[in-house]
Amino acid sequence: MQEDHSNLIHRRKFIRTAGIGLMGTALIKNAWNENIFSASPAKIGLQLYTVRDQIKENVEKTLHRVAEYGFRGVETAFWPEHVSIAKAGKYLKDAGLSVCSAHIELPIDDKKKTDMLAAAEAYGCKRMIWHGWPEDKRYSSLDGTKELADIYNQSYTFAKSHGLDFGLHNHWWEYRNKVDGGYVYQVLLERVDPGIFFEIDTYWVKVAGHDPAKIVGEFGNRAKYLHIKDGPAKWNDNLPADNPDPMVAVGKGTQNFPAIVKAAKGNTEWMIVEMDKTASDIFAAIQDSYDYLTKNGLAE
Repeated sequence: MQEDHSNLIHRRKFIRTAGIGLMGTALIKNAWNENIFSASPAKIGLQLYTVRDQIKENVEKTLHRVAEYGFRGVETAFWPEHVSIAKAGKYLKDAGLSVCSAHIELPIDDKKKTDMLAAAEAYGCKRMIWHGWPEDKRYSSLDGTKELADIYNQSYTFAKSHGLDFGLHNHWWEYRNKVDGGYVYQVLLERVDPGIFFEIDTYWVKVAGHDPAKIVGEFGNRAKYLHIKDGPAKWNDNLPADNPDPMVAVGKGTQNFPAIVKAAKGNTEWMIVEMDKTASDIFAAIQDSYDYLTKNGLAE
């Protein structure tokens, strides 16, 4: 049977139009996916705890080497006894490294308040983060957790009064310990001042049994910083003694960083690479981590 010519034309027009529509939908979808990764990529930094042993041997050489790998921002932790905060600030400046954040003690007495302000001045940095180590036993109860939340709020008020930002860094207990039917992190998220930001350590979240991407999404724009580290990310009974399994370069372990970045929806300002312990050469792991994040468009 011969097909009506006009019907054939209409059918071809429909197929062509539908094809263009499907192609447009695919392009929009792909553009949307690409924007998740490239519209506002986080900056990449290194937590100097990663090279603490090398800093003890030669602080200046170590910092210059970090800069040579491409890092421009670092997060400070602890310095050897012979390195004052003022001297550390000079070493960092000489190496061409800026401080994106500083891990500090809670400013709950005069000395710690003075130390925090001195760090902010020496580093030229506004972001002060309570490192959170070791586990506070008050996290084992709801009342204890509320008490700690009050202390964090007081620390935030002090920091704010001096023009500084205050944030909290987690370990595994905030995501393992349950108080009154909920996890500690949920109590903190609800009770601390909205001005307090969070630095989510994605590795310890996974160690505690949670999906880091889900948690990052749950925190939304309050998760301005992420600690990025990779490895087995499984519970280890030696963890309370600060003896984790060896970690690996970012992208070579069990973490799904593309999913984490996607869940962050552009809220992350800094992705901080950190390795507490490695079985391989630490500098090779640092370089591999930098390359993985930058070449895959997960950080700049």
